[in-house]
Amino acid sequence: MAADSSKISSFAGILLRLAVPCAILAAGWYGFQLLSDEIEKPEPPQPKEVLLRSRVEEIYVGEYPIVVKTHAVVQPHNQVVLNSQVSGMVTKISPTFEVGAYFNKGDVLVEIDPSDYESELSIAESELEAARSEFKLAKLVEERKLRLIESNAVSQGEVATASASREQAEANIALAETKVEQAKLNLKRTKIVAPFDGRVMSKLIGIGQLAGTNSPLGEVFAIDYVEVRLPISGDQRGYLNLPEFAEDAPLAVRLMDGLQQSDETVWQGKIVRTEGVLDPNSRDLFAIARVDDPFGRKSGNPPLRIGQPVVAAIDGKVLRNVATLPRSAVRQLDQIVLVDQKDQTLLPMKITALWSDADNVIVSSSVIPKNMWLATTPMPFTPKGTKIEIIPPTDTSISIAESASLETEESVTN
Repeated sequence: MAADSSKISSFAGILLRLAVPCAILAAGWYGFQLLSDEIEKPEPPQPKEVLLRSRVEEIYVGEYPIVVKTHAVVQPHNQVVLNSQVSGMVTKISPTFEVGAYFNKGDVLVEIDPSDYESELSIAESELEAARSEFKLAKLVEERKLRLIESNAVSQGEVATASASREQAEANIALAETKVEQAKLNLKRTKIVAPFDGRVMSKLIGIGQLAGTNSPLGEVFAIDYVEVRLPISGDQRGYLNLPEFAEDAPLAVRLMDGLQQSDETVWQGKIVRTEGVLDPNSRDLFAIARVDDPFGRKSGNPPLRIGQPVVAAIDGKVLRNVATLPRSAVRQLDQIVLVDQKDQTLLPMKITALWSDADNVIVSSSVIPKNMWLATTPMPFTPKGTKIEIIPPTDTSISIAESASLETEESVTN
């Protein structure tokens, strides 16, 4: 009996030792099964379809007057350096011969010491009187010889000598008269006179300074009118009737300040001629515009100064039966997006411009399909046939990203 009890106790101990790890394994398996069950997740809301949005404009078809704009710099039509034709010390400078000063034609601008030239004139006049006296004497001798030869009192050779002396004396008079005229001219040249109405650009001489022959005294320019050399490109020339010959009518041009865009002053000019050659680099043709009374001395207009950059506007031909597109609506120089007015779908297309400027691009109306609007809002992509939402004129939210975010916020709120 004792042996049987011992066996039973031993078997129970073994079962007890096996029960603990089995319970642990069973608990682990249960936990694995529990954790491995799929967790149900709520289905995400369906994203709301967001349409492309754009503003649109009516496409205007009609006439478009071309205005050619170009840039240039004002320059004088006559600019010269005054030189001294005689040498001497500068004794007087007129107040009108200062940088920026105005002067009139005939004004004495600079005076050179005339003493030496007055002496030369006196000497030349004395030599002229002596030559005239010698001529009178030679003429009397010749006449006397001619009377005596009739009575054979003198020889033919003496008569010939007397005639030669008279001719020499006559030539001496002509030479002396030339010297007198030259002396008068030199004396006159001691006063440098203004050759035209103008202004002083630079002054290179002062009182007491010695001026040599051909010494530069200063630079002056005429003020009766100025010229503007306007570059006209090959594309622009086809729309302008530029004067080619002297009898051609001038072409009106308006000039605006090229430095201060806020300056509303407009100077009226006219293109009077064109140059005969194209620029070797740009192949532009230069048209010469003339503006009278540039400093407003007669008209009272603001001055148009030498060297001032200007923007020139020239009225050209009028294009007819064309569509005017705002430049902001043209992408990559030749691409636009149209919107069908019926179903509001996109129609991207390429265009060929007849004319373009800073504000508009002009195309033939025949290339634009009927019943179309022009999309003016930038869009990241424009597939053909895509339906879009038209932004009302009063709507200021033109950003596609902003409009999409606003619609998302509205859907979450609802």
